Amino acid sequence: MVAEAAVPQLLAAARAGDGDAFGRLVGPLRDELRAYCYRMLSSVHDAEDAVQDTLDRAWRSLDRFEDRGSIRPWLYRIATNRALTIIERRGRRELPTDLSPQGAPLVETAWLGPYPDRLMGWTAQLSPEAQVIARERVELAFVAALQHLSAVHRAVLLLRDVLGYPASEVADLLDTTVAALGDAAQQEVARRYLTAWQAGDVETIVAMLTEDARFSMPPLTTWYAGRDQIHGFLVDVVLRHRWRFLPTQVNGHLAFGTYLWDDDRAAYVPAGLDVLTLRGRQVAEVVAFLDADFPTFGLPPQLTGDDPRR
Repeated sequence: MVAEAAVPQLLAAARAGDGDAFGRLVGPLRDELRAYCYRMLSSVHDAEDAVQDTLDRAWRSLDRFEDRGSIRPWLYRIATNRALTIIERRGRRELPTDLSPQGAPLVETAWLGPYPDRLMGWTAQLSPEAQVIARERVELAFVAALQHLSAVHRAVLLLRDVLGYPASEVADLLDTTVAALGDAAQQEVARRYLTAWQAGDVETIVAMLTEDARFSMPPLTTWYAGRDQIHGFLVDVVLRHRWRFLPTQVNGHLAFGTYLWDDDRAAYVPAGLDVLTLRGRQVAEVVAFLDADFPTFGLPPQLTGDDPRR
């Protein structure tokens, strides 16, 4: 890494047209930018293109960079915009339904590519514990799960929960507001939704869905589309268990840590992290991340309480 004291001199030289100084300034960030773009795009080739474009644009517009002590957030802002543009241009890539399980289109994850360990050199700067976490964040299952999210929400999740940017900086990077990342008006929807689940009220849950709602459970490939399919799934799942939901915010969405009662532990244990996409006051999509690590999202590892059947 470049010594902090050397950054102002390198920046001044780069602004004066010194390409070598610019390279020394941004070089240490290249690997982590590539890892970020890979998680956004699920392709090393696309990630490399996005990073190269990011650095080219940064070099050409360096005179517009507002020096706030670090060039890193600015580069992430450019990289995020480049990744979003690539996603928009390539559209939704699907396999033919006869190649997909149960006729379901495999969107984006069908093109998920591997990530070479030799490109993980930037993790050497981290502690051993942080290195393990960093490597987990490029595992195929994690990157595949990300592709179930919209492009913007993918960016919010990575910037907030993986890279640790505060909400105010994420809002600035994405040209939005903190309020837009977590709307207080969602509280009523959250209350109705969790109350219905905990009461085993399938009809109310289904009534909160849009006609074209979708329900998926990564890393499983099983998914449901439309109220009728989701209703059939919920009749079995909701009524078979006793549930407790804790509302939270994940990548700008209303979300719930979901817990089901476990007789052996005499407690409610994690079942999945449900991330909801709302359309007005209706639920348009639920993505239930079955292997989510609850403490990472500030959720307790279990909920204690009396047996709900008593």
